Amino acid sequence: MICPNCGKLISISEERCPFCGAWRPGMFGYGPALQRVVGNLEFPRLVTVACIVLYVAALALQPDAILGGGLGSLLSPGDRALYQLGMTGGPAWRNGWYWTVLTAIYLHGSLLHIFFNLYSLRNIGTPVLRAFGGARGFVLFTLSGAVGYLVSNVASGHPTVGASGSIYGLLAALIVYGRRRGIPEMTNQLWMWAVLMFALGFMPGSHVNNWAHAGGFGSGWLIAQRLPFSDERREGRGVQVLALVLVVATLAGFVLSFVKVTSLLMQG
Repeated sequence: MICPNCGKLISISEERCPFCGAWRPGMFGYGPALQRVVGNLEFPRLVTVACIVLYVAALALQPDAILGGGLGSLLSPGDRALYQLGMTGGPAWRNGWYWTVLTAIYLHGSLLHIFFNLYSLRNIGTPVLRAFGGARGFVLFTLSGAVGYLVSNVASGHPTVGASGSIYGLLAALIVYGRRRGIPEMTNQLWMWAVLMFALGFMPGSHVNNWAHAGGFGSGWLIAQRLPFSDERREGRGVQVLALVLVVATLAGFVLSFVKVTSLLMQG
């Protein structure tokens, strides 16, 4: 197998890499399987597919809420369906369903909402994938979104969904990349984009969760400061395991939300 730390060819049974000293690089035989699952993770595509599938699922769970009023509410899932799938804030947060800071990232409140978020993810996620790597990028995306929702729930407590907090975290990570690589044109353009997006969030009637955006941006900045770039160091087993744990935790969160809300609905 290839040592995830130094990239040299070693035996899968090595207790320590003979070249760099990394402990248990083969993870007791599970290292190659983890590499196949997480090593080439294209998280923007994974997130896009997950968001679309869950958006359709939310519409199917509450079809009577599909035809909302106005263009901004076109094809909007109902609150009941969103809570079933893991919306955070409001009753979910008051009931202690803390896992919803992960699940709410993948839910959206309207057709325009998911369109603009996935469009932004395509433009920002791909450069982050190239700069940091798939597992690091997914960890950035997930943790910045979760921290953004934590800030939102503590500061306002309003029900909320969407990937924009995570996208702000990726935007901050790209700014960190541009600063560390000395690319002022890139950082200036990204700062202008970030300021414009923040300003639009304060427009009357925008219904934008600025707390989640600020929390996502700040946490994405701090996390990116601690991460190496792809061309500096290969992704190690630690970040790959963390990415896999976050995937499993998010999937478990969807199941927990669906079971809890559905059971409450059945009780009347």
